[in-house]
Amino acid sequence: MPDLHDRHVAPGAHVSSHQHGHAAPGGHPATWGVAVSATLHCLTGCAIGEILGMVIGTALGWHDVPTIVLAVALAFVFGYALSMRGVLRAGVGVRKALKVALAADTVSITVMELVDNGVMVAVPGAMEAGLGTLLFWGALAVAFLVAFLVTLPVNKWLIGRGRGHALAHAYHH
Repeated sequence: MPDLHDRHVAPGAHVSSHQHGHAAPGGHPATWGVAVSATLHCLTGCAIGEILGMVIGTALGWHDVPTIVLAVALAFVFGYALSMRGVLRAGVGVRKALKVALAADTVSITVMELVDNGVMVAVPGAMEAGLGTLLFWGALAVAFLVAFLVTLPVNKWLIGRGRGHALAHAYHH
């Protein structure tokens, strides 16, 4: 019976040498370096969406809740889009790439979004401070740092079980 790794490698996809040897179930290395890379990847998509959502919400004069909803929605869109980009490069169709991105990133993005938005709401005046203030950008930087630190062990745990970013990793060249 094929393992998890075999089911997710695209036909003709190259499996890198670091996927062999000392690896977690499914053939995926569960090192802190791989977890950091996956978490930075997640943070990039989340940050693009969060910042764009905050800018749009602020420009439109929206209150905190609709601005946060837009920022979170865009964080998911950009997070999934970044994952899909790598999978699509491996020659996988759009529908399959979307399924891989959803399976690979949903938990990571959810944790990251809960934490960074929680920090932003918890910092007094950060959401009301506006885009031109040090309070807003400082709070956002701290929120992203805390979200990274909380999401990192989650990603390592998922990768160690052949889940999360390990699913998309099989398609990277």
